[in-house]
Amino acid sequence: MENRTRRQLLKQCTLLSLAVAGGMAFAATPDGTAPVILVVGDSLSAEYGLTRGKGWVALLEQQLAQQKIGAKVVNASISGDTTSGGRSRLPALLKRHTPNIVILELGANDALRGLPLAMTRENLVFMARSAREAGAQVVVVGMQMPPNYGRKYAADFGAVFSEVARDEQAALVPFLLRGVADVPNAEANFQSDRIHPREEAHPTMLANVWPALKPLLR
Repeated sequence: MENRTRRQLLKQCTLLSLAVAGGMAFAATPDGTAPVILVVGDSLSAEYGLTRGKGWVALLEQQLAQQKIGAKVVNASISGDTTSGGRSRLPALLKRHTPNIVILELGANDALRGLPLAMTRENLVFMARSAREAGAQVVVVGMQMPPNYGRKYAADFGAVFSEVARDEQAALVPFLLRGVADVPNAEANFQSDRIHPREEAHPTMLANVWPALKPLLR
């Protein structure tokens, strides 16, 4: 038992040293395991149409390692998922992974399917609250719809994410595709379906997430 305790303490000290070396204090959990960042998203996070390891979530793992931040990333994203799907999956994911941070990247498919905004908001609130009650900090990743969906609908849809983040005390990524979908000749940043970003766009997507995530890694 004494040797086991020593090994656990050594593991904790190692993880703490890695975190501090990267300029942050993202400490190990009480049992000495690495803190967990859980990403619950759709195809934008599930590397749809990309070579494995090239999506923004995989790039996040690489960035954490480069900065010597001792955290584990679990990508629980599923292409085509909606906020309803995420809501149904989240309780089991929280129980299985006991995350320290939950990144919610869902909602775009709700809009594409014409689902009620009130339902999207309710699902996001449920997920944010469930994650907080499980002891995790939350990042809400915002999306926007193009103008052809109607100016009012686009504005109301975009506001859902900021409202949920504000009301549920979560960090906010205003727009995951900023610098990708809202620039001149944006079609060059997308695959042939004009929906899913190309590999070259994913570093920009990570750059949009990082400012909201970074303060939580302390």
